[in-house]
Amino acid sequence: MTNELNWQKAQEKAQGFVRGWQADEPGGAVIGFDRQGIRFALAGGVESLATLQPFTAETVVRYASVTKHAFCSMVLANPHLISLEDQLGDHLAALKSPLADVTVGQALDMSGGLPDTRECLTLLGLSVYTSTEAKPLLDFLARQTRLNFEAGTEISYSNTGYRLVEAVLERKGLFFKDYIRAAGRDVGAIFDAPDVWHDPVSGLVPGYWHDGEKWQLSAAGLHISASGSMTGSALSLARWLEALLVEGKVLDRLAGRRLLKNGRASGYGLGIAETILGKRRFIGHGGSHPGYKTCFLLDPEKSLGFVIVSNREDTNGSKIAQEAMAALHGLPLPSPAARLKDGFYLEEDIASWLVVKGATAAVLDAEDALYDDGDGWVSSRSSTSPLRLTMRYDAIIGDIGHATRRFLPAFDEPLDPALYGRWESPEGASLILQDGTVTMGIGPTRRQMPLKPLGRGCFLFRLQDGPWSKRVLLHVMDERRLELILSRARMVEYHRAL
Repeated sequence: MTNELNWQKAQEKAQGFVRGWQADEPGGAVIGFDRQGIRFALAGGVESLATLQPFTAETVVRYASVTKHAFCSMVLANPHLISLEDQLGDHLAALKSPLADVTVGQALDMSGGLPDTRECLTLLGLSVYTSTEAKPLLDFLARQTRLNFEAGTEISYSNTGYRLVEAVLERKGLFFKDYIRAAGRDVGAIFDAPDVWHDPVSGLVPGYWHDGEKWQLSAAGLHISASGSMTGSALSLARWLEALLVEGKVLDRLAGRRLLKNGRASGYGLGIAETILGKRRFIGHGGSHPGYKTCFLLDPEKSLGFVIVSNREDTNGSKIAQEAMAALHGLPLPSPAARLKDGFYLEEDIASWLVVKGATAAVLDAEDALYDDGDGWVSSRSSTSPLRLTMRYDAIIGDIGHATRRFLPAFDEPLDPALYGRWESPEGASLILQDGTVTMGIGPTRRQMPLKPLGRGCFLFRLQDGPWSKRVLLHVMDERRLELILSRARMVEYHRAL
C-alpha cells in the first residue's frame, strides 16, 4: 500500500462492473467521492424496462438496510427520549421477557437475538408478497417468548430491533419519515421513507429480479420499518455521507465498537459494519430489498467513500465497493479459500446446520464466501455474518457470530412414521408430515417438499418465496413439538394437532 490515492484505478474497477449493466436491462450507479465532492459518477442499464430511460446517478431507488445508520442517527439525536441502555420493555409494555429485556443498543447492534419478523412470517407460510401492517406485526412480536439466542452473546442479523425502536419513537411523536426528509434537505439530498411498498414516492423506479428466463417486477407486502424504508438516489446518498464524514462526531458514534457480554468487539456498530482490507479498517453497510441492491463504504481517515445503488436483484454492491476501495488504496483483496471438506454438517449441541461447497459456506441458509485466514482457518470477513472455521478431523470447529461452534458430518436418519400427521402453530399456521415430506400452504399455494435428513431429528426442505429460495431446518423437539428454523428466525414452533 502507498499513501497515494489512485482515483483512476478505482474508477476503472467500478466501470468494469457498470459495463455489465446492459442498455436493455435494469441497471445502477456507482459514485466515488471525497471532501471536495464527486470524483466520478458512473451509471449503466435502465431505470425501467417499460420506458428504457437510462439509469443515472439521480435515479431514485430503495436503499433497504442502508437506512439503518440514518435511523440510528435519529436515535442518538434524542437522548432525552431514549437511551441505548434502556430495555425495550421500558418503552413497550406489551413485550414479554426475554424480548422485553433486550436493550435498545442490543436491538440496533445485532446482538439482541431478536427474531426477524419477515423470516418468522416465512416460517408460518406467509409469502414475501403477503400484505402486513405495523400494528398487527407489533402485536405478533408481543406474543413471542423466545429469542434466537441469549442477548449479548453473539451477532446475527435481524431487522426486528429497528422495527421495535421505531415504534418507541413513534409513540413519543417522532417519525423517521419527517426526520430523514428534513435531514436530507439540510445537506442537499432528497430522501423519503414510505411505510409500505405501494406508497407513492416521487421518481422511484421499479426493481427487478431474474427468474432464469426473463426479468420480473419486484414487490413486497411487509410493512417497511426504519430497518429499510429510505428511498433516494446515489447522488443524494453520497451528499449525506459526505456531510457525515465532514461533521465526524455522529459517524464516530455510529461506527464505534460495540461489545458482547464477554467483552469481545463485534465489528458491527449502530447500522454500520466494519470491513478490513489489508490492515486498514473501513466502514459501511449494504442493503437488499426484492429487486434493489445498495451499498456504501467509507474511509473516515481520508474522508472519502463509494456509493452503489441498483434496481436489479443480482448486483453485489459489497464486492463493487470493496474492489474500488482496494484499487484506490493499492490494497490486496482477500483470497478465497476452500479449506473445509464439502458436505452437510449438523451442530453438536443445538439445532443448526452447515453446508460447505468449495470456498463458500451456509449456516442456517445464510451463505458467505470463505477467505484464507492462515494456519488452515477460513473466515467470512463479514461483520454482519462473522464466521471463522477450520477442520478438526471430521469435524468443523470455530466461531459463528462470535460464538463457539462444533459441527459433525450429517447422516441419513429417516423421519419416524410416528411423527406423520398434522402440526399446528399457535399463530394459526399448519403443516403436514407424511412419507418423508412436509406440506405447507393452502389451495393453489399448497406445496409438498421433500425432507433431507441431517440426523438427530433434523431435516432440511427448500421453500420457494418469490425471488428467493430458502432452505428451512425442521427440528423435531419431542413427540409433541417441532420448530422451523432460518438464520434470522430460530423460534417458530408447531405442535401436534389434537
